[in-house]
Amino acid sequence: MGYLRIFNPHPIKTGDGAQAADLLLEVHLRDPILQVEVGKFVSGTEMLHLAVLHSRKLCIYSVSGTLGNVEHGNQYQIKLMYEHNLQRTACNMTYGPFGGVKGRDLICIQSMDGMLMVFEQESYAFGRFLPGSLLPGPLAYSSRTDSFITVSSCQQVESYKYQVLAFATDADKRQETEQQKLGSGKRLVVDWTLNIGEQALDICIVSFNQSASSVFVLGERNFFCLKDNGQIRFMKKLDCSPSCFLPYCSVSKGTVNTLIGNHNNMLHIYQDVTLKWATQLPHVPVAVRVGCLHDLKGVIVTLSDDGHLQCSYLGTDPSLFQAPKVESRELNYDELDTELKELQKIIKDVNKSQGVWPMTEREDDLKISAMVSSNFDSVSQATDVEVGTDLVPSVTVKITLQNQVALQKIKLSVYVQPPLVLTCDQFTFEFMAPEMTRTVGFSVYLKGSYTPPELEGNAVVSYSRPTDRNPDGIPRVTQCKFRLPLKLVCLPGQPSKTASHKLTIETNKSPVSLLSLFPGFASQSEDDQVNVMGFHFLGGSRVTLLASKTSQRYRIQSEQFEDLWLITNELIIRLQEYFEKQGIKDFACSFSGSMPLQEYFELIDHHFEFRINGEKLEELLSERAVQFRAIQRRLLTRFKDKTPAPLQHLDTLLDGTYKQVIALADAVEENQDNLFQSFTRLKSATHLVILLIGLWQKLSADQMAILEAAFLPLQQDTPELGWEETVDAAISHLLKTCLSKNSKEQALNLSSQLSMPKDTSRLKKHITLLCDRLAKGGRLCLSTDAVAPQTMVMPGGCATIPESDLEERSMEQDSTELFTNHKHLIVETPRAEVSPLQGVSE
Repeated sequence: MGYLRIFNPHPIKTGDGAQAADLLLEVHLRDPILQVEVGKFVSGTEMLHLAVLHSRKLCIYSVSGTLGNVEHGNQYQIKLMYEHNLQRTACNMTYGPFGGVKGRDLICIQSMDGMLMVFEQESYAFGRFLPGSLLPGPLAYSSRTDSFITVSSCQQVESYKYQVLAFATDADKRQETEQQKLGSGKRLVVDWTLNIGEQALDICIVSFNQSASSVFVLGERNFFCLKDNGQIRFMKKLDCSPSCFLPYCSVSKGTVNTLIGNHNNMLHIYQDVTLKWATQLPHVPVAVRVGCLHDLKGVIVTLSDDGHLQCSYLGTDPSLFQAPKVESRELNYDELDTELKELQKIIKDVNKSQGVWPMTEREDDLKISAMVSSNFDSVSQATDVEVGTDLVPSVTVKITLQNQVALQKIKLSVYVQPPLVLTCDQFTFEFMAPEMTRTVGFSVYLKGSYTPPELEGNAVVSYSRPTDRNPDGIPRVTQCKFRLPLKLVCLPGQPSKTASHKLTIETNKSPVSLLSLFPGFASQSEDDQVNVMGFHFLGGSRVTLLASKTSQRYRIQSEQFEDLWLITNELIIRLQEYFEKQGIKDFACSFSGSMPLQEYFELIDHHFEFRINGEKLEELLSERAVQFRAIQRRLLTRFKDKTPAPLQHLDTLLDGTYKQVIALADAVEENQDNLFQSFTRLKSATHLVILLIGLWQKLSADQMAILEAAFLPLQQDTPELGWEETVDAAISHLLKTCLSKNSKEQALNLSSQLSMPKDTSRLKKHITLLCDRLAKGGRLCLSTDAVAPQTMVMPGGCATIPESDLEERSMEQDSTELFTNHKHLIVETPRAEVSPLQGVSE
């Protein structure tokens, strides 16, 4: 802003503001001020003057004071002695007795294009361009070696002798002439260089004595201490990004103290490379100095980028508190033991009843509820859909938040399974007053051309509850789940008589009319008994549901195995709701058919194939990218050559490689989309297999939760961690713990590192073995105290696969007998079972 201010700060009491008397002088110089220095800049006198550097001007001022007659009456004036108008835009400057002159200081200004301009007080001496300069760096002058030290854009510390600068070719004659080519004039040669590998923020030179000095360079990540000849004395790697520094001589002989400010509002004091002190500042310092103010030595003066000037000192305020003496008494260890046992008992009782932390009424803080509209939106909110149908419906969901106390930083996040999409999934409220209700609404619709693995959505609210001790609030989370209607992804369709995949679910109650279970998916018939119903998913696949008139069975069939899941799950949920309304509590479903593991394994192989293809495509893309850059380097070398050479079809090769890179990138994107769709179908099939295992073995809710955690550990695949290796590790853990046969299996350690397998044979073997152990009476639990007896006979389709060669040899006879006894179940496939259920007409 062009303001020059001179301060004489006085110590103030804590809490008092700045005093007006501290400001001695304030002058508006109009031009922006780049740098201020104090030295002997006026000829004929050795008094100190003020040098102010502007972008296009250098001004020298004298500062004088007039003693006033009353208190606070002293007046200070500033007078311009002379100025230099610069032909080039200035960056920074340094001063000193260049060339060893006595009684005066010369000024060297570095321009933005790398030119050094030397001024001998009122006159301009010469200008020199630094070789290879691109961007200017910090500049300092060493009086002991009479040289200028800077850091170039090549990230090198460079030193130039003043004598070499003075006798080098003039900057005004930078263009080479015929006479210079013959050898007249001297070339500017660097004295020494040191590559530090980073840009520098500042340079400072500290002299121990007349015989030695050190060059300190502050980098972006390190600070360096160099000798006069450019050799490294020591360096220190910094933990935080620095903003300024100041080296000064230490009281210890041969060491240097350094003040380093960083962007974390910290000031660190180092003795060489050892951290001696760290203190917190109220601002980020951009400049730091040490001075003596009002007989107080060692005052640290810091300046922030917004003009905050602070004078401080190291140390702590003395504490006047003195702890009173405590009367000593003899300890009774028996009483202490008794008291300790009582306290331990109280702690144990509290932990048993409430857990480690005391229970709090979180539900009273914020209540969240979700309501799904029973009808579609009058105007569909679906946009940019990939489904082939003409109109994709959308349904509105409303989330209501009711809080009893004041809350802040409320963030509502809603998640549904892809390819379902939300019109808005993030809502933020800065503050909610007590007894306040907020309702937000959004629409859900199907975007992709495949079926989602679940119709359940989840709304999670994170918020902070302020307390007396913590005004910022204690972070808490609450959530609620909502279920989307089946008609959002499915339409009524024509039933199909034949299908590739079929499932039969048995119940213990009389069959229910499908019209009662699925209203809106079939027209009411004459006898009010609809025993067959068709479903047409928006993605194109079809599913048929048949209910037996006489037996208590339901059949679901489809051309795609994974499409059976949604209808099967919806059927069981609606049957449970139907019988609950009737007041019947002992309703149960079961599954006694062969476990469809082969169909499940085909989906696993299909998903794993896309992962393998993705790795191959990325490897090819990397090779083509390397080839593309190599051709670019060759072409660039040809174009830079002064003697043109033929391209030898390098341009054609570059164009062909570019087309290959684009084609491979498109193939990688297409494979990623296919992998995502395959993973979604795999999740649907996994849900179905878990459901069938639970119905088959009548597993409890806790055992079903263990199965889901083992089979569905990931929301999506990543290049670092995939579904196959994660599930294989989880199932192997179950087989080694709660489903193990003996203690030897429990002693086996699993690999702690997960990597992509070569194939899926090991995973399929472990899944089959899991079903085998469950069929023989194994039960899922989190403890390994007891191994359940395995006496049950497994159904067909789940033949035992040995885990080791020893088990394989010992089970040859048993497995042969098992396959013989269940041959009709193993060879039986859903394709061969085309006859309808008893009492169900085709």
